[in-house]
Amino acid sequence: MSNASNSRKSFSGKASPLHTLCISITDCHHSTPIWSESGKVVVRNFNIKNGKLDLSSPFYTDEKTFQERISRAKPEAGDLIITREAPMGEVCVIPEGVECCLGQRMVLIKPDPKKIDSKYLLYAMLSEFVQGQINQSDKTGSIVSNLRIPLLKELEIPLIDRAEDVAAVLAALDAKIDCNKRINAELEAMAKTLYDYWFVQFDFPDANGKPYKSSGGMMVYNPNLKREIPAGWESGPLSEWIASDKTGDWGKDSKEGNYTLQVDCIRGTDINGLNGAGRVAAPTRFILEKNKGKTLAPFDFVIEISGGSPTQSTGRMAFILTETTKRFTRPIICSNFCKAISLRDNEYFFNFAYEWQSAYDNKILFGWEGKTSGIKNLLFDAFVSKYFVCKPPQKCAQQFFKFVSPLQIKKQKSLQENEGLEALRDWLLPLLMNGQVTVACKEQT
Repeated sequence: MSNASNSRKSFSGKASPLHTLCISITDCHHSTPIWSESGKVVVRNFNIKNGKLDLSSPFYTDEKTFQERISRAKPEAGDLIITREAPMGEVCVIPEGVECCLGQRMVLIKPDPKKIDSKYLLYAMLSEFVQGQINQSDKTGSIVSNLRIPLLKELEIPLIDRAEDVAAVLAALDAKIDCNKRINAELEAMAKTLYDYWFVQFDFPDANGKPYKSSGGMMVYNPNLKREIPAGWESGPLSEWIASDKTGDWGKDSKEGNYTLQVDCIRGTDINGLNGAGRVAAPTRFILEKNKGKTLAPFDFVIEISGGSPTQSTGRMAFILTETTKRFTRPIICSNFCKAISLRDNEYFFNFAYEWQSAYDNKILFGWEGKTSGIKNLLFDAFVSKYFVCKPPQKCAQQFFKFVSPLQIKKQKSLQENEGLEALRDWLLPLLMNGQVTVACKEQT
């Protein structure tokens, strides 16, 4: 959900304090759970984002600790969890089938079903009206914003007619967004499986259409890679794949002087969005007209070379396709903290993408980090010049490109659709809360 402004938004309708609509509002234990490799799920702050509970990276505790942490109140389906800090005000509903306890810095909210629908309460708490109140709550004077329990209980929750229908409309948009994400995950899994089958196991189609290695294809030892690769395949550093660097020092963010070209600037924080894990919020910049040749085009790559926060990591990569550019209204560049490159041969585009992602996933890139002013930086040029990979013949790369390209185009179209659905949802939310837009059910005849 989009963040609310720092000032409280007006609401002309009826509202009630949160605590009057709930069975209980329970603060978490102010202690760190005993962590374990398996067991009971512990919800942490980073598991709650954009109104959703994301347990794709779960943490666990043992049974004894779990029972201690649910002793005040047991989280159940339909309950809400809200973060008190780091960040403050993220909220979600616990879905069916999830058994969990809370980590630190969060609060469990049990809505009274006789007074308010839990899904509607979620959207109400994500509205600008309520988020504005939350953003004004930090009176502690500490560096980290903190949502105090007394203020949380007194948050005014807008009450509107047909609240359940309003929640159903917004939930339907979210359901479509989630469906698109699941489809994209399946498309990506298909492409990754084929890459592993062809270029890791070397069972690409041979001249007879049979899996090469499994069918007895000749393998030869490669001293650079220190392993066997198919006969006739080459090896070399990744730098041999790269044609040009589109990175630049773009200068002032203003219209002064000769800064006349208006562009959208992809930052490290936008890379997850380009890959489908959220929105892309690339800000507008002005660059010198002479640098227009460095704007990004289809089959370019953007790689983060400087990690600026705990949620970012050097080496994350996103690629640009024609469908990607349709998500922007202006030409695009990458920020000074990223590297943008073009390849010599676009038919190796997806091979390069998965080679790079493999190096990232296997933490190989972490061994190529330096520091500037205390910030980690990827030593990009040194890495690509010394990291050797197996390069398949062009015909094999062409076949892989032909298979993966439509999958990635479909994925980009879904991402574009999701951004439109998210914008529609966030546009509707305040209008529905304020009664400017109403929901009417068609009467059955």
